[in-house]
Amino acid sequence: MKNEIPMHGWTGKILHIDLTRKTHSIERPSREVYETWIGGKGLAGHYLAAHITEPWDAPSMPLLFFTGPLVDTPSPTSGRMTVMSRSPLTHTVGDASVGGKLGTQIKRAGWDGIVITGKSDRLCGIVIHDSEITFTDAQPLQGMETGRIFATFGKEGGCAVTGPAAEAGVLFANIIVDTRYFAGRNGLGLVMAGKNLKYLHVTGSGRTSLYDRDEVMRAREEIFRLAAASPILQGEFGITHFGTGALYDLMHNRRMMPTRNFRATRFENAEKMNAWHYRERYGYKKTGCRGCHILCKKNNRKGEELPEFETMSHFSALIDNHDLDTVVEANRICNEAGMDTITAAVTLACYAEIEQKTLTPAEIIELLRDTAASRGIGSELKKGSSRFARERGKPECAMTVKGSELPAYDPRGVYGMALAYATSTRGGCHLRAYPISYEILRKPVVMDRFDTSGKARVIKISEDQNAVIDSLTACKFLFFAASLEEYARALAGATGMETTAQDLLKIGERIYYHERLMNARNGFTSTEDDLPRRFFTEGGTGGEGITIPPIDREDFLHTRANYYKIRGLDEKGLPTREKCEALGIEWKD
Repeated sequence: MKNEIPMHGWTGKILHIDLTRKTHSIERPSREVYETWIGGKGLAGHYLAAHITEPWDAPSMPLLFFTGPLVDTPSPTSGRMTVMSRSPLTHTVGDASVGGKLGTQIKRAGWDGIVITGKSDRLCGIVIHDSEITFTDAQPLQGMETGRIFATFGKEGGCAVTGPAAEAGVLFANIIVDTRYFAGRNGLGLVMAGKNLKYLHVTGSGRTSLYDRDEVMRAREEIFRLAAASPILQGEFGITHFGTGALYDLMHNRRMMPTRNFRATRFENAEKMNAWHYRERYGYKKTGCRGCHILCKKNNRKGEELPEFETMSHFSALIDNHDLDTVVEANRICNEAGMDTITAAVTLACYAEIEQKTLTPAEIIELLRDTAASRGIGSELKKGSSRFARERGKPECAMTVKGSELPAYDPRGVYGMALAYATSTRGGCHLRAYPISYEILRKPVVMDRFDTSGKARVIKISEDQNAVIDSLTACKFLFFAASLEEYARALAGATGMETTAQDLLKIGERIYYHERLMNARNGFTSTEDDLPRRFFTEGGTGGEGITIPPIDREDFLHTRANYYKIRGLDEKGLPTREKCEALGIEWKD
């Protein structure tokens, strides 16, 4: 159906590609669809819903690359995009917000999103130049590390590739975007490899039309002003200077750094392995996503990618490794093979606990290489810690939620994160709500990290906010300083859509509830909205006036029940017909 109102912000076109038939078609959604789902995460979920109960490797399962209305505009951090499918690792909705320039190139090529279905009969690539779509032979790239693949494309356009880990069937294989950005945590690389698709390369020559450029620029300046006043973003010890590694000392000092597979919460060698030591040893050069002035990523003196906070923490404290070079090499191996670093490290920690050993640096590197190649014990580790531990008869050693490995924030040290892990729609994830912002960083409000009062409502609101942030699309880091109020102005200026911060929160609620509905259709209930038993029976590492007790089980369940009521779910955590109808979501029995 053709749009009656000229499109601004959005291009008004979705590209559908069938790899089986090597054909493509163009869809022009109504403006109502755009205003309902916005773009990015929301719009991708709209296209995933009809297929969510199908196996992840079914030819009909879509692999979705979606931009948002702020991509390719002057709005800050406007270079991000969403990649989505059903996760091979968890079988939940699997999505990732990813930076780089691919999202901008897709938008400039004239597309709000790309829906890829089918399976090629041989390894292929997709090359898009504006409206021209070409299918190429990618057989010469088989088995090649990601850095070498990107080198074949040069600097023109944006590109997403899979590495050898996806070809080897690693359940937590990533899609790598523009050399150094990762659609991770969900095994999206395996979905892409399952379609015999090695790469997607896009070059666009157009520009996104804006409804009111001056309004976008006013919102931009206000966001810049707020970011400049934020110590965590642009302060002397903030993210712009030390990257996400700026959080390393905070987690250590708060005694909530996951250590030795979450059996402790303080790492004795943390002070020798923080972001300052990386800068001194390797040098720091700032880099980041297109359209971002924070530049949170850091390269060494040779221009090579240095690890971010989650990788720094998990490849040191979690596996009891005291060697900086091993962390850097582990990060490099995962990136070149295309493996998720969080999942890989937690799986190694699980393996070490089951084997009752401390891994040496040489063993860490060998195990990662074996996993990427599905060789020896790596053929078991490639399944992730949940499956590995279950097959070894030690399921209690897997630190996962919904089969997804937990990030570098021990929930015993921050009770909002305990609830956020449990209710996350993609499994153990810190980015669905990120309560670290107010429980540790004290932004935008201060909350007691050891108190559950008010956490159910705050987690629900944070999930809604982050859902719409990933749909616009923008970077969550900026929301340490800015708010949906500024981004509502940017959206109105880009699209002409009259909206407020509260309107955006309601849209975010629709998007998140829709994900709960999709997971429910695959059998997820309150049983899966839970934490590993360890956190309820074992305390963390106390000291210096700080006590880290086990989480009170009854208190946790009471808080989760409050969350269900606030979210509009039934007592089993399932969506209701009434709430779906109130949010404008189609209900299917």
